Amino acid sequence: MKSIFTILFLFVKLTLSTKNNVVFIVIDDLRHLSDIDVHLPNLKKLAANSVNFKNTFAQQALCAPSRNSLLTGRRPDALRLYDFYNYWRHTVGNFTTIPQYFKENGYETFSVGKVFHPGRSSNFSDDYPYSWSHYPYHPPTDKFKDLAVCWDANTRKFQRNVICPVEVKDQPGKSLPDIQTLDYAVNILKSRNTTKPFFLAVGFHKPHIPLKFPKKYLRKVPPIAKTHLPKFPNIPKGLPLVAWHPWTDVRHRDDIARLNISFPFGTMPHKWTLKIRQSYFAAARYIDDLVGALMSYVDLSNTVVVLTSDHGWSLGENGLWAKYSNFDVALRVPLYFIAPGIEAKSVRNPVELVDIFPTLVHLCELPDNIPKCKSVVDKSVLCFDGKTLQPLMKSRLRYQKANKYIAISQYPRPSVTPRADSDKPRLKEIRIMGYSIRTNRFRYTEWISFNSTLFTRDWNKIYGLELYDYLKDPDETNNLSLLPDYRVTRKYLSKLLRSTLS
Repeated sequence: MKSIFTILFLFVKLTLSTKNNVVFIVIDDLRHLSDIDVHLPNLKKLAANSVNFKNTFAQQALCAPSRNSLLTGRRPDALRLYDFYNYWRHTVGNFTTIPQYFKENGYETFSVGKVFHPGRSSNFSDDYPYSWSHYPYHPPTDKFKDLAVCWDANTRKFQRNVICPVEVKDQPGKSLPDIQTLDYAVNILKSRNTTKPFFLAVGFHKPHIPLKFPKKYLRKVPPIAKTHLPKFPNIPKGLPLVAWHPWTDVRHRDDIARLNISFPFGTMPHKWTLKIRQSYFAAARYIDDLVGALMSYVDLSNTVVVLTSDHGWSLGENGLWAKYSNFDVALRVPLYFIAPGIEAKSVRNPVELVDIFPTLVHLCELPDNIPKCKSVVDKSVLCFDGKTLQPLMKSRLRYQKANKYIAISQYPRPSVTPRADSDKPRLKEIRIMGYSIRTNRFRYTEWISFNSTLFTRDWNKIYGLELYDYLKDPDETNNLSLLPDYRVTRKYLSKLLRSTLS
């Protein structure tokens, strides 16, 4: 009898130990690396050794909606979450998340740093205990993240600035949140002594504003004199008013507020554009080092690694800052997969953050009999709006011609004319939704009437159209939607957009 139990124990142990671990890295507000004018050695090394999806798009360029969409594999319309103020399990349905599914399939799951957006949108618990085996860790210095700790040489005061290089030893708590996040995650990797597979999610908060980073990183990026202005810093030709956002969170920071930039169309002075860009690059370089340190503790022989961001961040392109739009610089993010047995390659097809969930299920060989969601109102506990990216990983081609490789994104607006809450309208204020479809060559957007009580769309009431041809205009400087030469393209993309969302 004893030998039978021994054999059974060894079988269970062997079964558990053959499952791949998962390290899931989410970086806040990180643009696509091709849009960052600085050397990021660790991220570039990761990209070179991964399946690098070079055209990956978030579903909405705002933290909470994007993260909940990514982590449930459902679009914002399915979650009815476009702001920070509701929790999908309470208001829509008890939808399963990525870490929850891994937990239900034998994994020990950890959340370290900013993974879900903290607060009401994740039930003030980061979706614990549904998603996590252990209570999520937030670094103690998080509580200081928005305090007036940025020394301003002009005012000789500590302020709440956008630009905030610091001496770490002088900060409250003698550390910074992302450093504490790294230390906690590394400790998990070093101290685990069980054969149970793990799913470790690590969320780094920079380069989200305030751009607070160790001052030494200014020496690791080009000086102001060698920092470049955006190639096209002006409002795109033919841009509908509804597509513009006034980047109020940047305007309200102390250093920018004193510039008295006119609302809503005033532009950032060149000097400050260069300063913010340099600080963003320095913050990205800081996170690059932390990612490198984390990866040095990851055993790639039995671990699947995913690295991405919740959305990008405009750095003065098209006159815009921050996120809050459907422009490429706000939606396009890095997406890298490293997995045992998967060869490194680059993929050009447009893909979406909602594709991560089904892809991870397949890579880790979890039960994959999960259906595609039938519609936006599908209340199934578990279904996918995205699709697995395994066929693209296995193909020898960098690009496959197929309509299924498109990306759908959206952004809400309270009005046609930009106003103070245009960046982040609360649910009850949303009147318009801008739906975008991204193919390899085009981005087409329809700004349509949206009922935020019934959650219905009126495709017949259009407040603005956008069409950009990346073959001729990769910086989205000229809206082609009304040009006769693009009438057939516009009609085709409109039909594809609507049918995809039906």
